[in-house]
Amino acid sequence: MKGRLLLLAICAVATTTAHGDSLNCRLVGYYDTPSRAYGVAVSGDYAYVADWDAGLRIIDISNPQSPYETGFYDTPGWAYGVAVSGDYAYVADWDAGLRIINVSNPQSPYEAGYCNTPGEARGLAMVGVYVYVADEGAGLRIINVSNPQSPYEVGHCDLPDFARGVAVSGNYAYVGGYGEGLRIVNVSDPQSPYEVGFYDTPDRAIGVAVSGSFAHVADEDAGLRIINVSDPQSPYEAGYYSTPNYAWGVAVSGDHVYVGDDNAGLRIINVSNPQSPYEAGYYDTPGQSYGVAVSGDYAYVADWDAGLRIIEFYGAGVEEECSLPCAPHISQDATIVRGVLELAAGSRQQTGYRAELLDATGRRVAELHPGPNDVSRLGAGVYFVCTKKQRDQGIEASSRKLVVTR
Repeated sequence: MKGRLLLLAICAVATTTAHGDSLNCRLVGYYDTPSRAYGVAVSGDYAYVADWDAGLRIIDISNPQSPYETGFYDTPGWAYGVAVSGDYAYVADWDAGLRIINVSNPQSPYEAGYCNTPGEARGLAMVGVYVYVADEGAGLRIINVSNPQSPYEVGHCDLPDFARGVAVSGNYAYVGGYGEGLRIVNVSDPQSPYEVGFYDTPDRAIGVAVSGSFAHVADEDAGLRIINVSDPQSPYEAGYYSTPNYAWGVAVSGDHVYVGDDNAGLRIINVSNPQSPYEAGYYDTPGQSYGVAVSGDYAYVADWDAGLRIIEFYGAGVEEECSLPCAPHISQDATIVRGVLELAAGSRQQTGYRAELLDATGRRVAELHPGPNDVSRLGAGVYFVCTKKQRDQGIEASSRKLVVTR
């Protein structure tokens, strides 16, 4: 990556980015699976991809820049969803039900057991010894997998429409009920689950992820819907964000919700205020983004016929006091060469010195220190080095514009 340093001359700044790349997201690596990647789960150094008619694919992601397939198991049905726990991967395999794959040796996975559900297994979640299967027209099925060789159904709950996705938190399962919105099922007794509440979202509820008191629903053409489920019997919509395409998959990490948005790729929504969510970043993948998993700084996207995409999101900064891009002075002590941003070392001796790198919206990307700073991960775009120095007359703020090109 090459950097080019320009002076800040005017307050109105035009920005350009590489295709498909917001200022705070970048494609790290990818692996083109043989079929159509629909679901993904991550555990340790491996990503497990539900690859439709090519079954379960196991991708080594120990080096995210060079992922590769280390093993696979061709399930008998169509692999839509996957969850991983310990030595086993659990696959929602459409009309072949739940398949349990031993992945203790990622190079030689094999089927340990299965349970034929009555519907079409589309999504799943695992908690303890139970796998909760969204089984299309057969509703929610609860499978005991304490013995992976002999799994069996312990209970089920019929729902008014197709069960597409499911998440479990505490005593409740939250099911994407397609045309009937979010369905909330009490699973405190797995043998006798029952629906306690629902919220009819405006479109077709598919993916669900739960964090705290909120269920985040991928609601196809209605985007991301944020449902307050603090009272499961009376859920209500706290806020929403209309994504540009069809929201299918969803994952939560901290204050951010990652949405697989079909042809619009990965959309990252800040939900720190559920009443006012906003898009914090995006990456327009080449395929159709469906399933999403998040681990550390990386989002793993099941991108249909474009396989697995690994995307880094690093722009979740906080609002800053510096009034960029219109700071009063121009700083002359920053240079950038071959992905390294160099701040003048003499700044160490200055009292009250502080430097930060902000994106074009004024959000912090990184804190900087005098000397070399590795900024090679930056996506193409416009950034600002904001420095604050303690002077006798008070704080002096200055900025310098950086245009990073690939």
